[in-house]
Amino acid sequence: MAIIEIDKGSGFCFGVTTAIRKAEEELDETGHLYCLGDIVHNTAEVDRLASRGLETITHEQLEQLHDVKVLLRAHGEPPETYAIARRNRIEIIDATCPVVLKLQQRINTTFNGGEPGKPTPQIVIYGKRGHAEVLGLVGQTQGQATVIENIDEIDKIDYSRDIYLYSQTTKSVQEFQHIVEEIKRRVEPGVTFRSFDTICRSVANRIPQIREFARQHELILFVSGAKSSNGRILFAECLDANADSHLISGEDDIDPSWLQGKQRIGICGATSTPRWLMQRVSDAVQQLTNNNDPS
Repeated sequence: MAIIEIDKGSGFCFGVTTAIRKAEEELDETGHLYCLGDIVHNTAEVDRLASRGLETITHEQLEQLHDVKVLLRAHGEPPETYAIARRNRIEIIDATCPVVLKLQQRINTTFNGGEPGKPTPQIVIYGKRGHAEVLGLVGQTQGQATVIENIDEIDKIDYSRDIYLYSQTTKSVQEFQHIVEEIKRRVEPGVTFRSFDTICRSVANRIPQIREFARQHELILFVSGAKSSNGRILFAECLDANADSHLISGEDDIDPSWLQGKQRIGICGATSTPRWLMQRVSDAVQQLTNNNDPS
């Protein structure tokens, strides 16, 4: 009989856990709450909370609301969102992750702390263009920050100006360091270059752990929503450590042929993957392996 194990280190990070707790507390009390954007990049969890009364809205819809409560998810928001809330008498339930909030404040201070008479500091953000967290970070610079998604985009940087490099909290530490080293090579004499490793260690520290977990099993089922940035990063690490790794969004994505002859099956996921969903995948694997057991 196959041994099926759920990775103890997988599941919601602190920021996501807090956001969901705040949402559930309000839903327990009132039965309805608006959330600006998906509360977490996992469709199954979004659907679960929607069934309890959590209504996901866009920024355009936010501008039309008045005198209501709106949850801001862990990813954070730009200053304009708070300005709209004040104008429309919207009560904000702020679930911005403390790590993201601190990063926003650091970028804002750098952007607004330039010396009088000198050009505005050039702020570069290593992150996914259009990602909710990155939009909030760029918003601290009145839209002036340069976003680079990978080392291939560093030509966008002006190496004749001072450079202040920050990172989206869920990016790869290794890739960030590669970018830092390449910028150091290119920066012109007399130009100040400062880099700030602002990657959340609760995410980054999962990489060695999840690689070890992947190596310990014959088959890995990595459960993650399609929109999850850290899910893509962590799955890539699983795949590198164990070629027999498969990315799935839930139990319906399991191909029974993957399970044939496997004695040790591991289930893990992103920081946006709920434990209940991984357990559901585990139950489905158990059922499928029982059906395949000739004994």
